[in-house]
Amino acid sequence: MSRRVAGPLRRLRNAALVSAAATGVVAANGPVVVDVADRLHYEYQRNQQDYQAENGYWETVELPEEFRVSAIHAALLSTGKVLFIAGSGNNAERFEAGTFRSILWDPVTGDTKEVPTPEDLFCGGHAYLPNGNLLIAGGTRRYELLDEQVDRAAGVLTITNDNEEAITLPVGTEFTSSGLTYTSTEEVTVPAWHQMPDGSPMSGVADVWVEAEGTGDEYVAEEERSYGVQGLPAAQRVELSIRGAGVTKQKQNFQGLDASYEFDVVTETYRPTGRLDEARWYPTLVGLEEGRVLAVSGLDEYGRILPGDNEVYDPATRTWTDQPDLFRYFPTYPALFRLADGDHVFYSGSNTGYGPAEAGRQPGIWDVTDNSWQDVHGLEDPEYNETSASFFLAPVQDQRVGIVGGGLVGDSPESTGRFNVVDLDDGVAPRYQPAPEYPSPVRYLNAVTLPDDTTLLTGGSVDYRGNEESDLNLTTLYDPQTGTLREVAPNFIGRNYHATALLLPDGRVMTMGSDPLFADAEETRSGTFETRIEIYSPPYLFAGNRPEITDAPEEVTRGSSFAVTTDGEVAEARLLRPSAVTHQTDTEQRSVALEVAPGSCPEDGGEHAAAGHCPDGCCGSGTVELTVPEEEGLTPSGWYMLVVVDDEGVPSPARWVHVG
Repeated sequence: MSRRVAGPLRRLRNAALVSAAATGVVAANGPVVVDVADRLHYEYQRNQQDYQAENGYWETVELPEEFRVSAIHAALLSTGKVLFIAGSGNNAERFEAGTFRSILWDPVTGDTKEVPTPEDLFCGGHAYLPNGNLLIAGGTRRYELLDEQVDRAAGVLTITNDNEEAITLPVGTEFTSSGLTYTSTEEVTVPAWHQMPDGSPMSGVADVWVEAEGTGDEYVAEEERSYGVQGLPAAQRVELSIRGAGVTKQKQNFQGLDASYEFDVVTETYRPTGRLDEARWYPTLVGLEEGRVLAVSGLDEYGRILPGDNEVYDPATRTWTDQPDLFRYFPTYPALFRLADGDHVFYSGSNTGYGPAEAGRQPGIWDVTDNSWQDVHGLEDPEYNETSASFFLAPVQDQRVGIVGGGLVGDSPESTGRFNVVDLDDGVAPRYQPAPEYPSPVRYLNAVTLPDDTTLLTGGSVDYRGNEESDLNLTTLYDPQTGTLREVAPNFIGRNYHATALLLPDGRVMTMGSDPLFADAEETRSGTFETRIEIYSPPYLFAGNRPEITDAPEEVTRGSSFAVTTDGEVAEARLLRPSAVTHQTDTEQRSVALEVAPGSCPEDGGEHAAAGHCPDGCCGSGTVELTVPEEEGLTPSGWYMLVVVDDEGVPSPARWVHVG
């Protein structure tokens, strides 16, 4: 495997990367300029029809200044509009000011508007509901404090209540240990004790965040201690037990939020739902049967990684319910893929951000009906899974998942060019197998499934958050049928941490975001969040006339067939589920192959279609019958982009279809 430790990256800084300078679109995070002659040559080359037909074409879009946000989350809605969720946008000042932003952009008309954002949904998770609404859950309760920013010891105390009544302790409650005082920063209600169904007693338990009264090191308590509480009647104090470990001056992680909202695609507003059972920062949401959504992982309200507490959202009641029978630990933002049988979820090993290096890193198949687990082995460079890209290979019926790139846990400068694929239908013990190695080690790579079944892999950086100017101006296409990977037109804008990418209904791909730590290789200037959009037109958009769907139903049913009228011959058809992506994590993206047959003839009740042909003049040119797979796990209820593909591999623009 190709791996790389931080150092100057030069191989990819070639003449093919620099034409943007000539067209005036390069700014911070753009490709390095080589010389004027190279710029002019590539600018000429990339505008030639032959080049575009082979490599595609990139163009840059800038929204009006008042709508430029940190697009940390991006989702394509069934209206064709793109929702950018920034929240506080990884900016502590905006967080303290309560400045939380979302933008809705129409890539066809260019219309853009601000969406009032009720809480800091920055670094939450999301999944589509059957009606097309986007469920967003989790977010940021408090920003992190680095070691050098922490001036007094702080941490969590656990309060156990054996009183017959709940006890509420207000903000500012004082706790003491060894003559030292610690003050709570929040109100906390500790439930009363209660009886379990078997009759055994169960104490009420709650946690509270406290800060030391003074700044001295004597307040640090890394070992477990007992604490007393001031201001309560003696009778209540007797029935309280307060203990805590880890009251330190160490870095304090981001703290999770229990927010939950549906973004209503009709009203274009956030609608509150029941709150999460657990606060979550960096969670993954993945759909289950009957439109339910499973939430896993994340940092809790005190910045601790959840040990395996998972919960399910019911769209009928719009509430979350704890799932103690599905207790399973994952690092934050795990890449999860619901499989064809509907009862199993595959964890590729990809994740982002938080959790110990030795726990929860093993890829495997999770049975969400009984919580059983099957390891999937064979992954190369398994310690390099953080910030890697994972995706279903098209079509989803093949049940193959790819994983590309990634780095070591934390802020390591190392990354890998490893590309492996696993066939989850391959016997009783599927294993990862090598695919063509990526041209460079890479982290933060974004993967987008195209309607011709190829996967676009674009952007990323070699080093952590693009350090040492290691952003990759590199875009490739992977063909899952031939197993080949080839470089195409390079992206101009560097994309690293907090970058996203998704497929548009017209067949183009848009990329957004990037959040580098530094703006120069010497690491003397702070980086700025990239707000420009870059749009890639794949080679099939330069292949001549595209087929077009001239008529199709808006509602279809799994396991049934429906008629589609086109202006030409149809070789294949796909249902493409729209993306909802953040941190290279997209549990929605999938391409479903539809069976294609000639349209039925009215006078024979469909006999010619069953025979696989229609007499001349009977069915009409371009009339086809498409059949949706009956397995709900393959085609979950919701909105899809319907695309037909001609025998040259050229896809039509999409039409929106709802599958129920």
